[in-house]
Amino acid sequence: MATAYERPATMSALKDYVSGSSNMQQSADSTVQLFITHNHLKARFPEIRLDKHVRQSVQQLHACELATGMSIHAHALIHGGLQMSIDAVKQKINNMTGTSVLTMMLHLKDESGKPVAVLSDGSKKLGYYSPCDGWCLHVIDTDESSLSAQGWLEDVSKVTKYVMSEDDYATRDNTYRKYKEQKLKEDPTWTLEKEMCMRRGVPYTPPAVVGPDLGAEAAASLSVGQRCCVDPGERRGEIKYVGRVEGLAEGYWVGVAFDEPLGKNDGSVQGKRIFSCPRGHGAFVRPDKVTAGDFPPVDDFLGSDDEI
Repeated sequence: MATAYERPATMSALKDYVSGSSNMQQSADSTVQLFITHNHLKARFPEIRLDKHVRQSVQQLHACELATGMSIHAHALIHGGLQMSIDAVKQKINNMTGTSVLTMMLHLKDESGKPVAVLSDGSKKLGYYSPCDGWCLHVIDTDESSLSAQGWLEDVSKVTKYVMSEDDYATRDNTYRKYKEQKLKEDPTWTLEKEMCMRRGVPYTPPAVVGPDLGAEAAASLSVGQRCCVDPGERRGEIKYVGRVEGLAEGYWVGVAFDEPLGKNDGSVQGKRIFSCPRGHGAFVRPDKVTAGDFPPVDDFLGSDDEI
């Protein structure tokens, strides 16, 4: 409910009253705050405060102009116009939605979404329909060829994107491609990762080169039947296979049957059986992730005399 107007004692107080702490004009009995929805648009529009029917005096407008530095014309637009007719409401909504005033129908709905009235008479004042704060003005665009009806205002896939040709890109200076070419001339082993490590002042470790002998050295210390622990997660199990695997990347792999269902398969790759284990207990990992040793099965810890 609007409070009674009290004349500000100072110009600063007047400015605070007009702008308000929420950066919106103060509520009054002559204004109403409404939501805007649109039949073709999904966007949520900001609430707008509209003048229902009362004309502001020229003196009031001049006072606001002095307090805010805002012209009378701009103040009138923000406050919904000097006389807020339905046609004026449509014009303001046109600025927000792009829907033409001539093809715009307005439906007033209460806060529960129930239709209250069709605002078809453009000469009537908004206050004629007794709207309340929190109600909704639903916009219906009757023009089937409008931008909103065709999806041009929200569907970015309809917008033709600029695609630069290879020839145009090649003629440009200061591109990443030319930067990369210059760096490779200076250092044939240059990579972006190496450059970033250099800038951060941290050592750069080049990635392992994938080939048929990747992991061969680590695999040489592993054998089928050994108990093992696999990182990450310190998963315990038994080594079931060591060697290359058709269907996986080049290099050596270790087939492990975990004690618990912590794997991804049952020992087969692309339908080919490499070793056997229960489904979800098997995995193929790189040799450097496997540590062989005295790693008893997890079940061996159960039933300990130190536990009940």
